[in-house]
Amino acid sequence: MQEPLPQAPAHDSFTRLLTRIEPDPETLWIEARPLVSLNAGVLVIDDSTLDKPYAKEIAMVTRHWSGKHHEVVRGINLITLLWTDGDRKIPCDYRIYDKADDRTKNDHFWEMMVMAKGRGFAPKYVLFDGWYASLENLKQVRDMGWLWVTRLKSNRKVNPEGRGAVPLSNAELSASGTVVHLVGYGLIRVFKLVAPDGDIEYRATSDLGMSDLTCQQYAEWSYAIENYHRDLKQTCGVERSQSRSERAQRNHIGMAIRAFLRLEWHFFTTGISCYEAKKRVVRDAVRQYISNPLYEISKAPIA
Repeated sequence: MQEPLPQAPAHDSFTRLLTRIEPDPETLWIEARPLVSLNAGVLVIDDSTLDKPYAKEIAMVTRHWSGKHHEVVRGINLITLLWTDGDRKIPCDYRIYDKADDRTKNDHFWEMMVMAKGRGFAPKYVLFDGWYASLENLKQVRDMGWLWVTRLKSNRKVNPEGRGAVPLSNAELSASGTVVHLVGYGLIRVFKLVAPDGDIEYRATSDLGMSDLTCQQYAEWSYAIENYHRDLKQTCGVERSQSRSERAQRNHIGMAIRAFLRLEWHFFTTGISCYEAKKRVVRDAVRQYISNPLYEISKAPIA
């Protein structure tokens, strides 16, 4: 039997690393900054639940809605600010929702918007889901001088042509876009999109001159963050840590996001997807092990 390589790390070295370093999203920005264009592209913000179905002692695990399971599950809620130009998807900032912090998801939303402004971002649009489309958030994005695109629920009140406030579901809207007054905010443009199965979606923007084709384009760009969440979970193991401490969990999540950043840039420069890149590492490891196995079955005859 072969002896382990002398330079191999100790079996618990990674666990000790997670509890030693200080969690800091700023580290992600240092690595992401050369990969983005501050004056181009869009910013997308959304959250995702990292599944922890059997966690009883892990810090920050609470119950959250999961779009994957379509129900409330146990997990850690991760909020990410992503930059994309339609091709690249670069995570620039993130927050972990923790009830003990006494900060809501909207507080984290605003904190990352302020941070992005301070870093010099001037995106064409800020894209976010209807969960973050509160009047306060819409006004804050407007006050920063940015345009936004989001989804609105059918019960949001608008005042078309000054005829009184009615829910979006009762307003006369078109797929090509209709300018209406959003109660408490001001003029917006709303696109009523009807799916083949009859489902209705309301896309809204502060850009009153936006066309339906442009709205569709940025709606597709907004799905970049959904692809990011999927890739982060399936190729970077962001849900896999069983460490109990809050510091270790925060560091594991931060390192998983930084790992995704490297895989995404590798994909952009080589065309090799994160899934194929991961498979190549596994293939090489299996190939090397088969050619020189560490553990072998004894050839001694069995009595």
